[in-house]
Amino acid sequence: MSEQLKFIVEQLNKDPFKKNFNLITFDSLEPMQLLQILNDVLAEIDPKQALDIREEMPEQTVKRMCALLGMLKYKPPGNQSDVSSFRQGLVIGSKPVVHPILHWLLQRVPELKKRAYLARFLVKLEVPAEFLQDDVINDTYHQYEELVEGFKTYHKECEQLRISGFSTAEIRRDISAMEEEKDQLIKRVERLKKRVESVSNHQRMLEQARQLRVEKEREESLAHQKQEQKNQLFQAEQRLQRSQQQLKDMRQAAADANPESLMKRLEEEIKINSYMVSEKLPKELEGMRHTVQYLQKVSSEPAMGQADLQELEDKIKEVDSQINQLIEKKMMRNDPMDDKLTLYRQQASIIIRRKEAKAEELQEAREELSAAERELRQRTNQARPTDGEEVIRGDELKRLVGKLRSKGTLYKKKRQEISELKAEYGVLQRTEEILKQRHETVQQKLQTVEAEKGISGYSNTQEELERVSAIKSELDEKKGRTLDDMSEMVKKLNSMIVEKKSALAPIIKELRSLRQRCQELSQEYDEKKAQYESCAAGLESNRSKLEQEVKALREETAQEENRYHHINCMSEIIEMQIQRAAEEMKAYVSSDPQERKKAIREVYMKNIAEQELLGKKLREKQKMVRESHGANMEQMKMWRDLEQLMECKRQCFIRAQSQASIGQVIQEGGEDRLVL
Repeated sequence: MSEQLKFIVEQLNKDPFKKNFNLITFDSLEPMQLLQILNDVLAEIDPKQALDIREEMPEQTVKRMCALLGMLKYKPPGNQSDVSSFRQGLVIGSKPVVHPILHWLLQRVPELKKRAYLARFLVKLEVPAEFLQDDVINDTYHQYEELVEGFKTYHKECEQLRISGFSTAEIRRDISAMEEEKDQLIKRVERLKKRVESVSNHQRMLEQARQLRVEKEREESLAHQKQEQKNQLFQAEQRLQRSQQQLKDMRQAAADANPESLMKRLEEEIKINSYMVSEKLPKELEGMRHTVQYLQKVSSEPAMGQADLQELEDKIKEVDSQINQLIEKKMMRNDPMDDKLTLYRQQASIIIRRKEAKAEELQEAREELSAAERELRQRTNQARPTDGEEVIRGDELKRLVGKLRSKGTLYKKKRQEISELKAEYGVLQRTEEILKQRHETVQQKLQTVEAEKGISGYSNTQEELERVSAIKSELDEKKGRTLDDMSEMVKKLNSMIVEKKSALAPIIKELRSLRQRCQELSQEYDEKKAQYESCAAGLESNRSKLEQEVKALREETAQEENRYHHINCMSEIIEMQIQRAAEEMKAYVSSDPQERKKAIREVYMKNIAEQELLGKKLREKQKMVRESHGANMEQMKMWRDLEQLMECKRQCFIRAQSQASIGQVIQEGGEDRLVL
């Protein structure tokens, strides 16, 4: 605990807080001051929190701080059941609650600043699902989500560039190193030119070396083109395999599908779409219109006071009592026909609810499918390059670029060294050939001279003896050097040991006295530590007792305040009820008929009389319908028979007309023949 307080005080005394606290002054702060310090630390993390908590309600302060701490992913110590006690401790500015928060915040201020900055753009707005049914709102919300995703990618790229970016110092070092390499290469080229100028036909040899380099570069480019073409061929084969697999799947789907199943599927889709268009969507549209009208009506009305609210509550209670009375009357009547109808109505309502639920699930699934297809198209458009190849993205691409850069520089260096070595090798090879030719001519001349003198083979024997003697002398020199080196090393080691001993002697003496002093100080430290711990334990026990007493008194004060407010509210309610009863009694006893009509009893009696009269009229109407039901059914049957008879006569008349027209045509044709 003391370490925690020390850390908090040290951090608060630094920039940007500069509080000039010590442990005693910080520990003696009032709860309001402690909450203000916590608010200042939160304001350093999120500038929106910069305000004076004395100008804000305690509930709003706690709500604001809890929201920010939740966004910063702070977990209070203890179990989940201690959340209420944590909030209560934050309200009263309790030290066991505020101190861990300050310690946690001050440990990671830069990280929390970054998190608070990102939360401004990454915490998504909560839009109710019924509002997302609107196309405009849905499109706007999708654009908002796309902007959030774009911000994530841009922020990641920015952070990676900050981490792996090239500094100007590194670029300058690279430029200076490249200039040094350039100077070295110029010197080496000049040195090689001087060597080559002494060789005959060096121009022709340089031209051939240049042609050789050009051909090798061409060979490398051809090999690179060959590798690229192989990669393109491999990718084309993969695309061909995927296309063949898709074609195979489509053929299988076409083979499994017959006209009947397709027609059945289309009919089901048509039924679903017709239900959505004719029933579900109009209901939702009508509900939204009613909601909009209701909201417009509420917004157009003036602000309501406590009396208006009380009047509305009274009306609601009256309507509820009327509904209960009507339900009781209906239950007392207990008509068996109504019971059957209610059963059917319940079943129909259950089926309708299921149908609506399935339609909503279908609509949500379609929206998810369309969103997934839209996202897939966007991802494919982003991932599709100009030549149709697959793209490497993200960290893998950056690592690959870094490897290629390092390998490119290494390749250039090695290639330059290889070209230099090849040029030098060509010069040395040519020099070797010339020297071999000269040696062969000299050997031939020597052999002819030896043959003329009669001592053939003398030169070879002399060379062998010289070689053996040279080898022996080298071995003797190595042995002598090895022995001398070993003796010198032994002398050096002995002298170093003596020097180290003489240097360590006074240090060892000082170390003995310091060890004794350390033992004395450790004993004194242990004694002081035991005294401190005993004193701290006593003070901690006293402090805990005082805190418990303060906590109990605060809880008692809060309970008494709640009880006081509850009693005040109950007294106000009772006064209002008494006032209403007095007004009702005054209106009921009043001699003025207009005042008596305003009484609730008169209103209820009037409503009861109207309902009884309406019930009597309905019963009489029901009786008349039952009495005339048989005669009406017989009359309806007679009218149907009359309708069938008239339809039969109409059909006979039509047939007679058609036969008469046919006979007239035949008769006219016969007369025409007679005339001819």
